[in-house]
Amino acid sequence: MRILVEDISLSIQGKPILQDVSLDIASGQSLALIGPNGSGKSTLLRVMAGHICADQGQVTIGKDRLCDLSPRNLAQRLGFVSQEAGTTDAIAVEDAVKLGRTPWLSLLSPFRGEDSRIVETAMSEMAISAYGKKQFNTLSGGEKQRVHIARVLAQTPQIFLLDEPTNHLDIRHQIAIIDWVIRQKSTVAMAVHDLNHAFACDRVAVLHGGKLVAFGEPSEVLVPDVIETVFQVAVHPNFAAQLNRPVLAFSKSAAAQ
Repeated sequence: MRILVEDISLSIQGKPILQDVSLDIASGQSLALIGPNGSGKSTLLRVMAGHICADQGQVTIGKDRLCDLSPRNLAQRLGFVSQEAGTTDAIAVEDAVKLGRTPWLSLLSPFRGEDSRIVETAMSEMAISAYGKKQFNTLSGGEKQRVHIARVLAQTPQIFLLDEPTNHLDIRHQIAIIDWVIRQKSTVAMAVHDLNHAFACDRVAVLHGGKLVAFGEPSEVLVPDVIETVFQVAVHPNFAAQLNRPVLAFSKSAAAQ
């Protein structure tokens, strides 16, 4: 399902956070949002998820404006994992993942065998099947992150919005998450800090000071001129033939040279 962001602007307490941001993510595409801390990545994702209302512009989900969708209908189309999706609730991991099925349940359509299968598949995908009976609040940060992603998987949306999904994860599970993104047939937009993760996506959007400064394919966007300007680092591109994409090695700050 396509997600279209048009001319989004937002200020908080008089401070501009997003300024005239427009993006078009085609159905089935993956997008990496990158930029320095405070560039507006998380805020943009929250606007796209309907958690924050923009001062200007609109978001379209499929053929419908986001503001015209009911919370239930939006949740059936779009799943969101925030950067710090923590809770102190004493809830079993399996029950936490089951919450992802809520948008699809009603008095006439209670939790059934198919819902159980979807939950089991989501837990297996995130390698948390063994944690099913554990209390969520006893897990490590990385384990909690995988539970939250599994909950959104169980939601079976057509669009996934992920705010730093590899946060707290060890390298093995970071790779697993990026591999999952690559295999998705759904539309995925995620904020990332690791530029090598961005290379795995179909498109990359670079935010700087709340403005969209670059948007396109990774090979077009993740180039020295853009990276040095936005992140204030010097980039030495090397090409690893076995990966068929650039591997970035960073030296000292460009600003210090």
